[in-house]
Amino acid sequence: METLVACKVCGLVQRLGEVTPDEVAVCYRCGSIVSKHPVNSLARTAAFSLAALMFYLPANIYPILQMELYGAHSENTVLDGAVALFQQGQRLVAVIVFLASILVPFLKLLGLFYLVVTTKFRSRRRRLERTWVYRIIDVIGPWAMLDVFLLSILVALVKLGELATVLPGRGLFAFTAVVVLTILASTSFDPTLIWQESDDEP
Repeated sequence: METLVACKVCGLVQRLGEVTPDEVAVCYRCGSIVSKHPVNSLARTAAFSLAALMFYLPANIYPILQMELYGAHSENTVLDGAVALFQQGQRLVAVIVFLASILVPFLKLLGLFYLVVTTKFRSRRRRLERTWVYRIIDVIGPWAMLDVFLLSILVALVKLGELATVLPGRGLFAFTAVVVLTILASTSFDPTLIWQESDDEP
């Protein structure tokens, strides 16, 4: 069965036949990928999501930074940072940090598990809503705060290097794992499976 697809790069509308898991459809004009079906999409999405969920709790209970200043030792988690910002009057920044670092990653993982389970059992209910769930996950993906935390740690190391000892905590490595695994999970999911009618997953 052929369908009409538009290239996201050059905008060329072209007819596309069925693409098997070992094939990639490219644009006739610019050569960009217009369609592909990842192999074992559901299994890989579930595995990455489960791994990210395992790191989620350590990422939020272990300290992101450890600092020693004149003999005083302090450790801060992501939640501690959001609370401190709120107490200092930076309420908007605190809400953004809380949403982007704690709430949004958890909701993304729940959404991915929901898509995997409903797609695995070939549910025909609420397909349009499930497509919107995938679109929302895809849109909020760039809001991962890994780059912000790495930048803040770099600034702390540069500015406080001569006065204090600043070290990354265990929570930073777990947080990095959550971000990377969540990205891998969302990119592994094939949204066309939501609308697939056959019993065999591509």
